[in-house]
Amino acid sequence: MRHQVCIIGGGPSGLLLSLLLRRAGIDSVVLERRSREHVLSRIRAGVLEQGLCDMLRAAGVGARMDREGFVHDGTIIAAHGTTVHIDFKKLTGKSVMIYGQTEVTHDLYDELDRIGAPVLHGTEDVTIHGADTDAPYVTFTHDGRSQRVDCDQIAGCDGFHGVSRRSIPASVRREFEHVYPFGWLGILAHTPPVAPELVYSGHERGFALCSMRNANLSRHYLQVPLTDRPEDWSDASFWAELRRRLPPHLAETLVEGPSIEKSIAPLRSFISEPMSWGRIHLAGDAAHIVPPTGAKGLNLAASDVHYLSRALIAHFAGNGQPLRDYSVTALARVWKASRFSWSMTRMLHEFPAEGEFLARMQAAELDYLAHSTAAQTALAENYVGLPY
Repeated sequence: MRHQVCIIGGGPSGLLLSLLLRRAGIDSVVLERRSREHVLSRIRAGVLEQGLCDMLRAAGVGARMDREGFVHDGTIIAAHGTTVHIDFKKLTGKSVMIYGQTEVTHDLYDELDRIGAPVLHGTEDVTIHGADTDAPYVTFTHDGRSQRVDCDQIAGCDGFHGVSRRSIPASVRREFEHVYPFGWLGILAHTPPVAPELVYSGHERGFALCSMRNANLSRHYLQVPLTDRPEDWSDASFWAELRRRLPPHLAETLVEGPSIEKSIAPLRSFISEPMSWGRIHLAGDAAHIVPPTGAKGLNLAASDVHYLSRALIAHFAGNGQPLRDYSVTALARVWKASRFSWSMTRMLHEFPAEGEFLARMQAAELDYLAHSTAAQTALAENYVGLPY
């Protein structure tokens, strides 16, 4: 088979890229290793920057988001005895949307199905060939048969463990990584949120986050040692610990309930450069990972797709410069968003090995944030999303 663009990875970034290219008359195929049911079963963050919301609307898949999503005009940050409300709308004129990544993926699937765009699930042994030539192709196994896609360009949207980044020679790649000495224990429960907006809470026992999926579905997290396992935490012990780490006035509003999903995720910051080599162009987790503090993972993937879709559209229209510039353009925003995620993580988590000095610096930073409009504006600008 032949397509202008072969997209490896059928998560939201690969699906959105396919849809944007289709809207511009560019033919593509999406290769996804997992089944559609598995992709739609994954629980992921649901804080969408305004830029991503605008992209979904422009792609024709924003109606349900606008109808069912929750607009948040701010967030609450509490630590070291200080509670600060960051008013996004007042400080930046922008907001964020609470709408689950799974719902975004549902909407993209529905539209791609409607227009007949091919998404092949259950593809195995995906291998990229000739990426540094004028005739790249991708081989894979699907339904027990070996198949081949000849293409002009390859978009690697297949995540941290995918084949795309590894297809860029090690001699070309430069990778930067910082692994954090803790993880996030998260539960999903049919309970109302503790507050109308997300709550980030630093505490001497560790960080906590109270977020929401909808008015009766909450997602909560606790900082835990990397040695912990989900089965080490009963629901009762989780709720008791979360209550300890919240400011008293918010702990009083916490509604407990049985967990319907429980998992522990390690935290890392990771960036691979360049994001393009030959005819391969990386997007999303294939190129970078951020800690979830600040909700930048899906949003960074979206900004990659913004730059890459425009670059590919220009390329097929005869202007190759944006595609040649894609890596530099995307990485400029990646590094800034990664800095924000790193700084939020440093400000709110416990790092016992670093001693009392860091704790005092965190307290000073929170106090400065509470009393400085400039500091609040800087945080708000990064949270709602830097411009594309």
